[in-house]
Order: sequence, then C-alpha cells, then structure tokens
Amino acid sequence: MDGQEPALKRVVSLPLLVLYGLGISIGAGIYVLIGEAAGQAGYYTPLSFVLAAIVMVFVASSFAELSGRLPISAGEAVYVKAGFRSDKMSVFTGGLVLASGTVSAAAITIGGVGYLMELVPFARTGMIFAVVLIMGAIAAWGIKQSVVFAAIFTVLEVLGLVVIVVAGFWNQPDILTRLPEVIPPWGDTAALTAIFTTSLIAFFAFIGFDDVVNLVEETKDPAHAMPRAIYLTLCITTLLYFLVSTVAVLSVPIDELANSTAPLGLLFERLTNSSPLTITLIAVVATLNGVVLQIVMGARVLYGLAETGNLPAVFGRVNARTGTPLFSTALITLAILVLALFFPIGALAKFTSQLILVSFVLVCLSLILLKLRREPAPEGIYQVGIWQPVLGTIGSLTLLLGPYFL
Repeated sequence: MDGQEPALKRVVSLPLLVLYGLGISIGAGIYVLIGEAAGQAGYYTPLSFVLAAIVMVFVASSFAELSGRLPISAGEAVYVKAGFRSDKMSVFTGGLVLASGTVSAAAITIGGVGYLMELVPFARTGMIFAVVLIMGAIAAWGIKQSVVFAAIFTVLEVLGLVVIVVAGFWNQPDILTRLPEVIPPWGDTAALTAIFTTSLIAFFAFIGFDDVVNLVEETKDPAHAMPRAIYLTLCITTLLYFLVSTVAVLSVPIDELANSTAPLGLLFERLTNSSPLTITLIAVVATLNGVVLQIVMGARVLYGLAETGNLPAVFGRVNARTGTPLFSTALITLAILVLALFFPIGALAKFTSQLILVSFVLVCLSLILLKLRREPAPEGIYQVGIWQPVLGTIGSLTLLLGPYFL
C-alpha cells in the first residue's frame, strides 16, 4: 500500500534460526572458557556445563512460551511489559538486554582483535574500528544476508569443536570407558562445590540462546519454529560443550589446560600433532560472528521498543531497500565501538553476565504473573507449566547471587 512504512521481512527459516542461536551461544566463549573452568573443577568440568544447562532449560522454556504469546521483536522488554504491566519495567528490561548485548559484543571484539593481531600486524585501535564497522555494515545489509553470513561462520565454529571431539575419541578410544572419571563420588562435598562454582563460569558459554526471540517478526511460522529453535540451540550447545570438555580434561593435564591462554589450541595440537593455527583462525571467525549477531539483536530490540511506543519512531524505521532498521543498527554499532576502544575485556565480560541474569529473572517472573492472572494465550502456541518459570527464576537468582555466598 502506498505510503505504508516498510516492515521487517519473514525470511528466516528454522535451520537459519538454529544456526543464529548457535552462533551467539558458542561464540568465542567455549574457545577460552575451558581452561578457566578446568582450573576450578578439574575432571568434573563437564558436569559444570551440564548443571548450567539444566538451569538454562527452565529459562528457555519461559522464552519458548512467551515468544508465542507476544511475537514482537523486543523480546524480553515486551514480555516484562505484559507481565508487570509497567512501561518503566519494560524500558528498564530493554535497556538491560541492549546493554548486555552491546557490552558482550565489545568484549568479543577485544578478544577477536587480540587473535587477529597475532595473524596480521596492525594497530589495535585501527583493527577495532575495522572489525566493528565491517560487522555493522553486514548487519545493516539485510537480515537474510546477516543470518546467512552468521550461519556460515557458525558452521565453521561447530566444525572446529567436532574435529576436536572426533580427534579425541579417535586417538583415545578408552575415553568412553573413562567417562566415570568425570563424575564425583557420592557425598564428595568439595567436588560438588567445585562443580557449582564452575557452573557460574560455564553459564557464560550459554549466553545467547535467548536472542533468537528477537527475530520472531522475521521468522517463517514463528509459533512453531521459535520454540524448536530455542530448544535445539540449547541441546546442541550442551552436547558440544560436554563432549569437548570431557575430551579436554581426559586428554591434557589439568594444570596445563588451566594455565594455557589458548586451551583449545593446546588441545588441538596435542590431539592432531598439527599447528594450532586452524583453531586460532576458527576463534577469529567465532568472534566476528558474535559481533555481527549482537548488532542484529540489539537493533531488533530498539526496533521493537519503538514499535511498542517506548522509544521514538526513528528507532523503528525500516529501510525499504535493506529491510533492516538502519538507524538502530548504526547506533548499536557505534556503542560497541566506543566500549571496545575504552573499556577492558574483563570488566565487560563480568558486567554482561550480571545484566543477563537480571533480565532472565524478570522474564521468568513475567510468565509467572501472566499465568497467575490466567491471561489467555493465543490458540495453538507452545505452553509450559508454571513450575518451569518458577525454577528458571530460582536457578537464575542462584547463579546471580551464588558468588556472594561461596
């Protein structure tokens, strides 16, 4: 219709949606977290990832239902608005999600530039500018192009992990019989405490499965595709993390793994007797992928907040040619650039986890409130029992507050 504002296009299929989720979840996290996790939990590191996944599955179930109840791009912000019936809480939650994605992308950028500088001698500041601006341009180009680009990178990331798993089982067939070594003796309090505290680290590697809901307005058949994408992302990620961490702790001495600045590079070298350059390149791919996906997510949150009237209309304007919210994309790109240039990676990573856990608590509470008020859900959508968001709230609060009590 003449004069009608361009809208987001439904071009994202279930496979692309899953690859988008995997790209954010796997990101650069698993390539650097294994060593730190092994330093705390030792042989029990795989169970730390499993424990983090168990907490995440209850949060994921809340996102799966809410994406059907409220199929709007702003995701968490829209869910909280409906649950708490508060515009202020909605804007606050949208701010949390935007901040977490932007801060996370800045941290990933810094890590990725570190890898790139080992391969290409170039000034750090110039490299940060180049990485962020190029990824921003890809995100602005079009959602299908962005997701296809991310999907290709995600396949490479996953292949890197699969190669490590296959090499581990090929070179050490006894790994299967040694699996009981990653399970602590019953009643071993010290081991159980180590598993719990390490799960707080492992949680970082699962961040991102929730971001798929921000593509709900660009997804084909979102009522069915979205819940499947959320659960598939979480299941595949958990399986990969468990297998990779098992191979790692059973193949390389724990102290070497914990002290390595590139633990998967070390593991790859030991298992294949090859240069770790391949895994280094994949780590670079993972970081670039993480940046472009976070830009896409952040721009969709701004778009959704504008669509619901919580931000000025300019944030929700979609370019007729690209089908993307260009102003929102440019603003997120600029924010990432500033953070990456002026803040250290450690502070950025810690702040990211705290922001995300707070948003998870608010989302789970929102679904609880909707169910307690018996607000009707659209016919045919995926629904869960109230006990699932209750456990998601408890689990997220435990991960958020646990470090202060241990």
